[in-house]
Order: sequence, then structure tokens, then C-alpha cells
Amino acid sequence: MADPATSASGVRDVPEARAAVWRALAVLEPYCAVCDVSYVLAGAGPPRVGTTFVCAPGRLDGAPPAPGAPQGEILDWVPKRLVTTRLVLTPETWTTRIELSDTEDGGTRVTMTITHEPTTGGRVVRRLQRGALRRLVQRTVDAELEKVPAHVARTS
Repeated sequence: MADPATSASGVRDVPEARAAVWRALAVLEPYCAVCDVSYVLAGAGPPRVGTTFVCAPGRLDGAPPAPGAPQGEILDWVPKRLVTTRLVLTPETWTTRIELSDTEDGGTRVTMTITHEPTTGGRVVRRLQRGALRRLVQRTVDAELEKVPAHVARTS
């Protein structure tokens, strides 16, 4: 039996309306200066469930991503409410779920859940790494939630 994936969640409230937060967090632009990552979407048309993309570090400026760049897919897409993406790297898969809801004062509550699934290593290795992975995934959630205001400011 495979060890379960490691997940962590966190919440951050921001004063901006949900539509602005959605544009900042869910719509994959060619380059994100906050994360220093470029996205190349496959196919034409707006993103939706099943849209695939490549995620590459740095600014590509029209150049193709390097061979072996992480491959992603949109798993859930409910505009202004929910987006889930899966990013496949060689030794692991990361799934990020972002849920948006309104706050009482007109802002937006961002709930983020990140799941890490190792794709290499045996059961014993995974068991030994479980505590470290839990901490890594929680730190990743915390760091991503910390960037939310910068993402929103960049698209405003």
C-alpha cells in the first residue's frame, strides 16, 4: 500500500474583491514577476479543466521552455471560486487548490491547499521523510499565501 500524500492548508484574507484576486492567482500569464516563473499554455482559448501548461523558471521572452520543464494541468476551474492545478516534476507531483470566498467586509478569503506526492523512493524512505515533508508542504503553503498581496498588486 502506498503512503498517503502529504497535504497542508492555510487561509489569507485580502481587502480586494474576489474578481481581482481571481485574475491575480488563477489566470496563468506568460510571466509572473512575483514568482519569477513563465507559463506556456497548450491550445487556444481560455483556461479550463484539462488545459495543460509548462512551468519554467525565469522569463522565457518567447523562447521555448527547456526540455524536461515541469508539466501542469488544470484539474478544477470554477471562475472566481476555485482552481486546482497539478504540476508534475521528475521526483514528485504537487497539487495546488485555491478556493476564493467573500469576506464580510467585501474582501476575499483565499484558502490554499497544497498536496505533495513523491513519485520515487520506497515506502521506508517515504516514512523516514514524512515529518520533513509535512513541514516543507506547510512552509510552501505559508510562503504562497504570503505572496498573495504582491500578486494582486501586480495585476491591479
